Amino acid sequence: MSLKAFHVVFITAASALAFGVGVWMLREYRLPGGDTNDLVFAISSTIVGAALLVYEGFFLCKLKNVSFL
Repeated sequence: MSLKAFHVVFITAASALAFGVGVWMLREYRLPGGDTNDLVFAISSTIVGAALLVYEGFFLCKLKNVSFL
């Protein structure tokens, strides 16, 4: 596995984890004992997940001439 392929897999996994934490914290916020910090964490995790996807797009455009092998 090349460094480019590893990078794409790692950034995709990190983005999925960030979105998962965002959904989890949003569900925690909606519970009866939900705190405002849960909502802030949910929003920030979702923003980080989106930023990681944008970064991955720029990364793939920059290294489009480099093979995955």
